[in-house]
Amino acid sequence: MERLNGARQSYDWGSTTAIPEMLGLESDGAPWAEQWYGAHPAGPTRLADGRSLAALLASDPGRLLGEDVVRRFGPQLPFLLKVIAPDRALSLQVHPSLDQAVRGFERENTAGLAPDSPVRNFKDPNHKPEMVLALTRFEAVAGFRAPRRAAEVLGGLDSPLARRMRRTLRLNPTRFGIRQAFTELVSTDTRPQAAEMAELVAEISRRLAEGRSPSRRVDANVVEMARAFPHDPGIAAALLLNPVTLRRGEALFVPAGSVHAYISGLGVEVMASSDNVLRAGLTTKHVDVPAMLACVDYVAAPPVRPAPEYLSRATRAYYAPVDDFELLVTDVVPRDGRVPVPGRGPRILLGLEGTTTVTTSAGGAELSRGRALFVGADERALAVEGEGSLVQADVP
Repeated sequence: MERLNGARQSYDWGSTTAIPEMLGLESDGAPWAEQWYGAHPAGPTRLADGRSLAALLASDPGRLLGEDVVRRFGPQLPFLLKVIAPDRALSLQVHPSLDQAVRGFERENTAGLAPDSPVRNFKDPNHKPEMVLALTRFEAVAGFRAPRRAAEVLGGLDSPLARRMRRTLRLNPTRFGIRQAFTELVSTDTRPQAAEMAELVAEISRRLAEGRSPSRRVDANVVEMARAFPHDPGIAAALLLNPVTLRRGEALFVPAGSVHAYISGLGVEVMASSDNVLRAGLTTKHVDVPAMLACVDYVAAPPVRPAPEYLSRATRAYYAPVDDFELLVTDVVPRDGRVPVPGRGPRILLGLEGTTTVTTSAGGAELSRGRALFVGADERALAVEGEGSLVQADVP
């Protein structure tokens, strides 16, 4: 069992207070968007002695990861756990499939792009399905709406851009109509001008204020995005996407190919160990629209919101349809005594509330809010006691 010091990621969309407060630290006034716990080279987690978690795992992968994990994923931790705290909309983005990531990574290596190049799209040869568990109210957009429903949201809007989008969807109410509308919004040759975006945002703001909105959440998302990126065509793309509001304890799964953007809130995020993000707007980072569009799934579908499955009175699991990770939450009070926590293989534990004591065959350690532990596969059975909540990422 090893104590972990997460890696700070200070992206400009991050809250200045949410993560410091969770970690029990004073805010320095700068954005603190994410805190990473894992072995990805873009954000290496450190042990108490200063070594990286990646170096520890490399020293004895069979023991620490388990032979099953090594056989399936190679000698590496398959997942990455994060705390995420958007204070405004993240980039309009998509993550690649495994095949797309492998080919894209090889292509950029062949082109001679440095691993840390700001114009690199594929940081590693891995897919990046992900799941976020809300710790506070969490707002997002994820996946395309049914074309007819998207056309209804555009109804009553008279700006040229709104009429053009509505006409496209009504003439072709299929995924091909969605693809055309979305592609025209974000592509360099067809993207709307700043004046067109300003007119669209203004009329959406008016109908929201006047109570005429057919979807208050959609319109509120547009207004919120426009505050940070007033003329970005990604704002209009939000009209094509499903609005998602998560309450504390609710989860959202984002598969490869799903266009999405997180807007606000505090959450725990678990994903395949990857940093591959393809962006089309709402960002100051690198944008590569053709590469992004090549990875998009245009099939309309409701957001995937995994319901918790109670494994015991104390522990609930959030399962995603991937092999790389699962997420468990355990809540204990003193009268429960020592509670076993299901799971196997390598685990990362993060304290959410209170203070608990975690025990394995190798000993015990205290886990309080904002503190993290790595538990190796060889430590097998794990139990928790005390008063608090913790989240566990492991491998199914």
